Amino acid sequence: MKYNRWDDSKIDTNLFLQLQDLTTILADNPDLTFDYTYGSFIDLIDDRVTGSHFWDVVNEVIKESGYKTDVFLRTIGTLHESHVPSLKAYLEQTNESSLPKFAVQLVTLLEDLRLEEIITKDRPGTKREFAIRRKYLKHHFEKELATTVTRSYPLDELFCLIYLVLQSDQPDPTFPRANEQQLTHMEKIKPHIYASFEAKGTKAVIRIAEQIVLQLEVDYNDMVKDYFTFPISNIEKYSLNTLFDELTRTDDVANDDTEEVDEEKNEYFDEQFSSWHRENQNSDREQTFLQFELEDGTKTNILGGGTRETEDADQTMGTIQGASGQSDKNDYSEVDSLEKQGSNQGKQATESIYGEANKDAVAIEKKATSPSKEDELAYQKVVSTIEAYKRKLASTIEKVLEHKKNDPRKDLMFGRLSKKLLPVIVDENPRVFYKKNQESKDVDAVFTLLVDCSASMHNKMDETKRGIVLFHEVLNQLKIPHSIVGFWEDANDVKENYQPNYFHEIHSHSDSYYKNNGARIMQLEPQEDNRDGFSIRVMTKALTARREKNKFLLVFSDGEPAAMNYDQNGIIDTNVAVLEARKKGIDVIGMFLADGEIDEREDSTMKNIYGKERVMIPSVAELPEHFAPLLKKLLLRMI
Repeated sequence: MKYNRWDDSKIDTNLFLQLQDLTTILADNPDLTFDYTYGSFIDLIDDRVTGSHFWDVVNEVIKESGYKTDVFLRTIGTLHESHVPSLKAYLEQTNESSLPKFAVQLVTLLEDLRLEEIITKDRPGTKREFAIRRKYLKHHFEKELATTVTRSYPLDELFCLIYLVLQSDQPDPTFPRANEQQLTHMEKIKPHIYASFEAKGTKAVIRIAEQIVLQLEVDYNDMVKDYFTFPISNIEKYSLNTLFDELTRTDDVANDDTEEVDEEKNEYFDEQFSSWHRENQNSDREQTFLQFELEDGTKTNILGGGTRETEDADQTMGTIQGASGQSDKNDYSEVDSLEKQGSNQGKQATESIYGEANKDAVAIEKKATSPSKEDELAYQKVVSTIEAYKRKLASTIEKVLEHKKNDPRKDLMFGRLSKKLLPVIVDENPRVFYKKNQESKDVDAVFTLLVDCSASMHNKMDETKRGIVLFHEVLNQLKIPHSIVGFWEDANDVKENYQPNYFHEIHSHSDSYYKNNGARIMQLEPQEDNRDGFSIRVMTKALTARREKNKFLLVFSDGEPAAMNYDQNGIIDTNVAVLEARKKGIDVIGMFLADGEIDEREDSTMKNIYGKERVMIPSVAELPEHFAPLLKKLLLRMI
């Protein structure tokens, strides 16, 4: 579990996944990821587009529109429309200015407004989101204006005035609370501000920003606050005109060596041969029949019209297009290489099977040992405390199963004749027979109980075991296969590209109800970190291989995931893992174990991971009281 009382931010998994999809689709690049941070920018070096934490507000409509418009501005606007060399040169000039923060935020504001106009014109569906964005920002800068006046931040005050003038609904707005000095300078720079509405490109925006900064440098010190973040991160590493050019660039070959060819021995005939057919005529556009992308290799001085030595023209075309002919009986010369190729492809396909956030995670199985006498005594003591829950729950399920077995099947074509013979007269094909039900009492289901063994479970593990014992005893009596697995990541052994995740198998599906090993539950102990998304995927893989019709995965946890490089995206990754499992027909239920009271943040976290399928338990001591109704509900659902 991770909880940082200084960072009380909540992650809405549904919104995050929407923003991630918007990022990849609008940028037409599956490698770009969305991320929350302090500012909105695009970074092609780290392959990410960010949304500003500024939009973490209570109003969900404003929050969603704010983040979406951040994505629109970067993936539709900055990526395609902003001129990178001009912004790069401008950013270098600001280092020599006495107002660097003001200069950067001013050009960002003006450029974003220019991009917003382009986006709403090309994509009218974005107008509503931008309207909500403008309304909220206008309200925000009105409040900031009052604050900067009170705190005597002159240039911050002027920046707020610039924004409000640009977004005003009136031709000449008035600001009675503003200081006279800022209002005077505002009148001087108004022509430049209004000129930004006519800016046709990034260069024009930069010229306007430079003129405004030049007029203000003499009379002002730099801004105090940060309202906007420069829209392009790592801009010094780009050289092409737009970020889209950078995104689609094709670099030269990696090595710079050239092939030495003796020109005297090199025969080359520059003769053109044409091939034409009526169906292939397509004179209205360029024709590209074959395209190669070469990134590694040796540069050669052979011209494009020449063929390789020892190959005539027919052989060269055969190499490219493929050739057909009768095989020499059964030729298995390539089997070995094909097998290797297949195995390599399989390896590449499984590298990300557990998600990008878990690419370095390694699953390590740990088998439970034979229970000691102390474990046996402790187990029997726990069993005595949950005996009433067990007896009542098992009895209810057995009665339902018995009723189902004895309940006759009606309306059959053959069998025992029913007393209700009216269908013989009314129906064309009457069904007036019945049979006694001989269905098996066995429940066609399988369970896995995944137990968080992170360090934060230290004061909860003993009580948690009571719920686990109830789970085991009931399913054991009903002869339902189930597994009990504790999971944790060993933080002490984590290294670069290696994150060991242990799975302590207390019971497996194969031995859960015919071996009396319940005392092994006592071996569960709190350990280190918890990488929930990875653990859920590992259990999902095992459950998917089972033949039972009904599959359930119950996750005992006391908070959000926390592991190496997992704090920021742990909730998202775990939510995705839960959704993947549910798509495969597995019911995933999250069970939260609190310390006495469930606060709003904890409930929101579990909701973002598990949705409605969650059980919030205020105190671990109350686990059996909450767990018994859940088991009953799940068992009755599948009968």
